[in-house]
This record gives sequence, C-alpha cells and structure tokens, in this order.
Amino acid sequence: MTKNIIITGTSRGIGYELALQFANDGHQVLAISRKIPQEFIENANITCLSIDIAVEDEMKEIDTFIASTWKKVDIIINNAGCLVVKPFSQLTQSDFERVYKVNVFGVATLTKIVLPYMPKGSHVVTISSMGGIQGSLKFPGLAAYSSSKGAVITLSELLAEEYKEQGVAFNVLALGAVNTEMLQDAFPGYEAPLSAKEMADYIFNFALTGATYFNGKVIQVSSTTP
Repeated sequence: MTKNIIITGTSRGIGYELALQFANDGHQVLAISRKIPQEFIENANITCLSIDIAVEDEMKEIDTFIASTWKKVDIIINNAGCLVVKPFSQLTQSDFERVYKVNVFGVATLTKIVLPYMPKGSHVVTISSMGGIQGSLKFPGLAAYSSSKGAVITLSELLAEEYKEQGVAFNVLALGAVNTEMLQDAFPGYEAPLSAKEMADYIFNFALTGATYFNGKVIQVSSTTP
C-alpha cells in the first residue's frame, strides 16, 4: 500500500538513500533539504521542497503542499541534522542556537505542522544519536550536538503520550557511527562500521513497520560502543 512520507535532510547521506529507497518501492516522498539532488527531480515519486528547517517561516510551504496535494501524511522521518565540533570552551550561544534550530526546533515545528494530517496508525521517526543516550560514551567536542539529540528523545517520549489517543506513534532511532559525509566532515579519517545505505535499509523497514510494535521508545541502533 502506497504511503505518503516526509523526509528531512535528503541532500546526502542517510536521508538521500531513504528518499530513493521509498520512491523506488512505490511510495510518495516529500524530500526536504536546502539542496535538491538531480536524481530526485527526475523521479516521479519524489517531490522536493528547498527549505531550511531552521527557518520557521519557510516551513509554511510544507503545510501548503500537504493541504493542496496529499491531504494526509503516513510517516515523518526527522533526519536532518546540524553538527558543530568545538571544545566546550569555544562554543558560543549562536553555535548552540544553530544546532538546536535544526535538531530540536525544526523537528518540533515540522511535527506540529504535519500532525493534523496524520491518520491513526501513522508513524513519526526521529533520528537521534548514541551521543544523546544517558550513560553512553560521548565524543568530546559535541556538547551542542549530543545535547540536542538528547532533547529530541525526551520530546518524542512526550509526544507519544500526548498523541496516543490520535493513534500516532513516535519513536526514536539512536544511531551509532555511520559513514556519512557529515561524520567525515566532523572527524576526518574516522571509519564507521556502517554505510549510509546500510543504515537507510534499517530505517526504511522500521519506519514502515515500527509503529505496530513500538511507541515512545528509543531504539539504539549501533554495532559498536559508541
């Protein structure tokens, strides 16, 4: 059965792989990122919106699109991420704000916009990080990033409770290290055990089926510690 799926952060890495995988499986995808890959423009199952989710006003385009075209949304995958690597002593308030605007406020705003269009049985999947899990080993330099990933875990747990009567499930996937451009930009030469495509395979299946088994849960998806 064809589903309408919104994915953020689709210009590269996991989000890019996910958009193609869902589209190739026959689903309708709304791909949200600042840059639009050429392959998406040529794919009949992918609609692209060039939006910076850190800018609240730009998000209104999503509401306009859903109201006029899809009318309903089955799955949101909050995948977009902003990463700043700096020693804590050098982090500025604007660094924290930049990271939180994408990783927390963007997630909250998108979810708030889309929820009225989500029928019973829908699924909101937020991509977090092992760095946001209490008791996990932390990478130094990621105070803003990892704390933001902890924030969306708590947000998802709250929303799962708040919207359980509506029948919308909220779950979080806390990912370990994945070989993406973002990871290489942050930690050049670091070899992660999983590729973006391998992780996308897991998220693809979880997004489609996870709402049947989980709600308000954080699933740690990591083959290593961290």
